[in-house]
Amino acid sequence: MDATSSVPREIANPPIQPLRAFRALQRLIADKEDTSQVFEIVEALEGRANARGYSRMLRTNEGARQAYLAHELPEMLDDDEWLARFAPGTVGYHYREFARRRNLTASGLVEESRKSGGDTVQDAEHPIAWYARRLRDVHDIWHVLTGYGTDILGEGCVLGFTSAQTRNRGIGFIALAGAWELTRSHWHQPYARAILEGWRLGRKAAWLPGEDYERLFAEPLEAARERLKIGRPTIYHSVPLEARGAYRDPDDRELKIAQGQSLA
Repeated sequence: MDATSSVPREIANPPIQPLRAFRALQRLIADKEDTSQVFEIVEALEGRANARGYSRMLRTNEGARQAYLAHELPEMLDDDEWLARFAPGTVGYHYREFARRRNLTASGLVEESRKSGGDTVQDAEHPIAWYARRLRDVHDIWHVLTGYGTDILGEGCVLGFTSAQTRNRGIGFIALAGAWELTRSHWHQPYARAILEGWRLGRKAAWLPGEDYERLFAEPLEAARERLKIGRPTIYHSVPLEARGAYRDPDDRELKIAQGQSLA
């Protein structure tokens, strides 16, 4: 049966709302820490992307198994005792360090997404809504897998990667808008090329939404990247730390101190 059969239109094929997206983008530019506007833009422009993604999930063995299990990831990702079981070097270990150093929680991302006004759809007990929540919840895992930081450019590159994986126009729109906003202050930096590189890496990588993330967390990070065909970004790392925007990455801070660079 088609995954979109007998599904409310707001879940299977929500209307494209460019004006809503534009207004949310204006609010995001005014306050770059207002993550809820990201979800607002995605919801305004996603169209049938989630329905198509869920159908693709059902066409893979592991994806179909994950869809049948329909586990919700935030409780697992916020369980520090569970995360502490993973050995150094594994994806789970790196994820725990990534989240702890930045004070990030999966439940915090859930709350930000609900501020967008799409909570009725996001909390719906329907497989496509579950798939949409899954894409939201793996965002920081994809940061770890790709190696991008949490500065504005790093977020833009992850969104470029995600756009290629999900074919969600809203995500691609945010990535391009981020490149434009950064270019206004540092016109000579290769922001657009860095985000395009993220998109290309996403195109070349294995399809990640259908992965078994519990099993993935036990894999060594480098082995997981090789298995999933996730290449390492080079253009992003060529941009000076201070030019990546809204300095929020503790790993970059420690790197700068170690290199004797100014934090100004």
